[in-house]
Amino acid sequence: MVKTFEDFKLNRQILNAVEDAGFTHPSPIQEKAIGPVLSGQDIFGIAETGTGKTAAYVLPLIMQLKYAQGDAPRALILAPTRELAMQISEHVTLFSKYTDLRTVVIYGGVGGKAQGDSIKAGCDLLIATPGRFLDLYLAGKINTSYLRHLVLDEADKMMDMGFIGSIHRILEVVPRKRQNLLFSATMSPLVEKIAGDFLKHPTIIQVAPQATPAKSVTQVLYYVPNFKTKINLLQHLLKDEEAVKRLIIFCKTRLVADNIFSFISRRFGEDAVRVIHANKGQNTRINSLQAFKNGELRVLVATDVASRGIDVSEVSHVINFDVPIIIEDYVHRIGRTGRANSLGDAITFCNPAEEYYVKKIEKLIRQTIPVAEIPKEVFVEETPYNENQQIAKEIDLQKRKEDPTFKGAFHEKKNAAAIAAKEREKAKVKNKKSFKPNKKRFDKKK
Repeated sequence: MVKTFEDFKLNRQILNAVEDAGFTHPSPIQEKAIGPVLSGQDIFGIAETGTGKTAAYVLPLIMQLKYAQGDAPRALILAPTRELAMQISEHVTLFSKYTDLRTVVIYGGVGGKAQGDSIKAGCDLLIATPGRFLDLYLAGKINTSYLRHLVLDEADKMMDMGFIGSIHRILEVVPRKRQNLLFSATMSPLVEKIAGDFLKHPTIIQVAPQATPAKSVTQVLYYVPNFKTKINLLQHLLKDEEAVKRLIIFCKTRLVADNIFSFISRRFGEDAVRVIHANKGQNTRINSLQAFKNGELRVLVATDVASRGIDVSEVSHVINFDVPIIIEDYVHRIGRTGRANSLGDAITFCNPAEEYYVKKIEKLIRQTIPVAEIPKEVFVEETPYNENQQIAKEIDLQKRKEDPTFKGAFHEKKNAAAIAAKEREKAKVKNKKSFKPNKKRFDKKK
């Protein structure tokens, strides 16, 4: 039984860095993964978000690389988003502070020339998003000949984002003789496929059932009829500053995120909130995340670009303003709170069109999310006509998805009207046939 990091036989430089970082006891995924990774095994790790899986592979990788050597990278870590790539880079810097290992992180959204020059200057461990890695490789900026370790982090998110083709291209240009590590929070068919292509007789490490939210997170669900009522409920919750100390609000679209940011800015001040999504510049996103991490902001509004890999301590609450359509993202969103054995609250707002996804989420996590009544202080708005039509349209699409023969509520009304019209025509024809003039009376008059 591993009780401390000393039991892993890591070198003194790494142990000193771990101690400086405030890590005392390994988490379950670290306890199970560090030993096999150190021994060179291929690993398939399944762990809920916030369990410390980054350190589970970073620590043994640093131990295996040991010291700066040559100019070309010897280890490659692939991450789905630039935010996660930066987060991993922070971990590597933290744990390799007493070594001379050189780490470079590359991602899209900024010029590639400076990143290519950084790699050329000397790199032992390269952290990259798949697209930017391929761009720089094809430009001749990355020498893959010396790669001996390859890590896929958040593999399920990579599959959701359509990176499976890029991953296969990368596998074609890296040496066949290497150690492979794959980590994922959920097990989807695409993750299974890439695992089959990527791993050789892997050691499977699973520290929790797939897609299980952390026990430290208290979940609650509000059934809310429309957007305006969601805003009213959000305002009610934000008034409790003592309870809601640090909050991330997740939205489905950039437009909704911007609208919520504008609302909170007006009501609670511009210094209290920032918004991050794909339309925001890279520096803006970095600065917003840093300000949130430093405790300078109370609220961070985000699309799912920030739902994974953002390790911010002491997030008291997560609010799903919209229920995620990619249901696996629910686990990652709520995993932003309740981290490192802290307690957290995850609140979800659900309109009638989103109930479909809530049922699928509950099936995925094998739990029923507790439902709470909307507080009496919250004014429940009447749903506007256009929003009502949009909700009805979405529900029709969901029903058609489940049953391809379903024609939709509008079609049913139209069909019913057509049937009624036909019945009226039949009745008219029948009445004409049944009407026969009295020939005798007609003849008398004549």
